[in-house]
Amino acid sequence: MPPARMPRNGGAVAQSSRRAGRAVPGPSGFPRPHPSLDDRFFRDMVSSMRNGVLAVARDGTLAVMNDEAYRIFALTPSPLDIGRPYTEVLRSHHDVVRAIATAFELSHLPNRAEMRLKATGKVIGYTLSIIHAEDGSTRGAALFFKDLTRVEQLEERERLRDRLAALGEMAAGMAHELKNPLAGIEVMAGLLRRKVPDSPDAQSILTDIINEAKMANATVVEVLDYVRPVRLETERTSIAEVLDAAVTMADGKALRGEIAVALSIAPDLPLLHADRHQLCQVFTNLIINAFEAMDGRGHIEVAAVDGQVEEDHGPHGVVHVPTVIVQITDDGPGVPADVVDKIFNPFFTTKAQGSGLGLAIVRKIVDAHDGRIDIASAPGRGTRFTVTLPVSGAHGQWFE
Repeated sequence: MPPARMPRNGGAVAQSSRRAGRAVPGPSGFPRPHPSLDDRFFRDMVSSMRNGVLAVARDGTLAVMNDEAYRIFALTPSPLDIGRPYTEVLRSHHDVVRAIATAFELSHLPNRAEMRLKATGKVIGYTLSIIHAEDGSTRGAALFFKDLTRVEQLEERERLRDRLAALGEMAAGMAHELKNPLAGIEVMAGLLRRKVPDSPDAQSILTDIINEAKMANATVVEVLDYVRPVRLETERTSIAEVLDAAVTMADGKALRGEIAVALSIAPDLPLLHADRHQLCQVFTNLIINAFEAMDGRGHIEVAAVDGQVEEDHGPHGVVHVPTVIVQITDDGPGVPADVVDKIFNPFFTTKAQGSGLGLAIVRKIVDAHDGRIDIASAPGRGTRFTVTLPVSGAHGQWFE
């Protein structure tokens, strides 16, 4: 069979490809865009992408930066940024600048990597690519990235739940084994105290035994409360009423001394879909912690405002979820940096007598509400707990 002959008209294949709407290979095998599409189409395409896109030319000037990139970097969009050195545009993001600079130095670029932006605290997943010209020369570099902050938070929450589930099973078994002997010690010490009414020394020792047994039993009860699953009884809940009740309860459970407590509640806050009593427990514990840290002197501010968080809802894009943000701020001694990282861990405590479960239970209740709790503190600068609660409550249940 004779070999197939090439068509005389060398452009016939290219023309048929254009009519079919396909990209046509160029002289070096690089695809060319559809001839009917102008530059504006590609600018709109990049601008509309739900991922961040940033490209720099070989001379270090910014060539492309879409709206999603500006949002993730918390920068104000400006048409004057194009053509400026990317190091100036991203001067508040040194980690991103370093990542882009390595694109021109590395022989093998990571297909997917993650980075926590120091300036904003957001986590991004990114891919670096070199932009080649048709002759194979390097024209620039591109960074494609996505905001993974919410995903990272959910994954960390799941990891924490897995760790706590294993720890909870062990703690529950130990607590049940200890509860009955402790009750027996308390009862027998009480009976023995009645038999030696005329011995002050024996009375004092037995009273100490009873008090220690009660304290140990309270710790066991707290452990059981911690390992027990959180079951929410949700209702329309006013955060102002919850905070007012929490201050009153904290006053009754801890020595306040001369500490001044100021409530600052924004007007017209939306009602939460939440468990009123468990939220009251959260804020009562946080206020009691502040009382105990401040040694009877200082100021505490309990503030509540409305807010919103951004969540990626797949094909629906980024959704702004309404929230209520509660901050409890004191001007006490503050918390060392090495303690801040452990403060929500179960059984971690800096108190002479404490189970280390108070803040762990607080976090567990906040997590059950699909919220989050953060702490900002430094020695000598006081402490601020920030609790962010979605208005819709857990699992996206909205009030009509």
